[in-house]
Amino acid sequence: YQRRVHGEIHIKNKFADMVKKKSAQENINQKLAIVMRSGKVVLGFKSTTKSIRNGKAKMVLVSNNCPSLRKSQIDYYCMLGKIKVLPFVGTNNDLGTACGKLHSCLLYTSPSPRDS
Repeated sequence: YQRRVHGEIHIKNKFADMVKKKSAQENINQKLAIVMRSGKVVLGFKSTTKSIRNGKAKMVLVSNNCPSLRKSQIDYYCMLGKIKVLPFVGTNNDLGTACGKLHSCLLYTSPSPRDS
């Protein structure tokens, strides 16, 4: 599409934006694979909430299709514990695949500050 700024016409390429987003997502997936190899990872809602309450979590990834009630609970616990909550761009199936698992997962927690 075209946009006029200060008399100049700027043409925005949607394909270029898609390529940038895709490469950023691939970068996140590569970093997730490295962290998964370290073995210091918690997957799942129950385990994530336990690690947050115990103060072991440093970062939490939440998939796009996480139910709103669970997401609000995780946000609240992370706010109390001053833990980063990052949204994952894909669904729970995409997050499970990025973690190298054959099943879906809603939440991903990295307990080690070195890995996050």
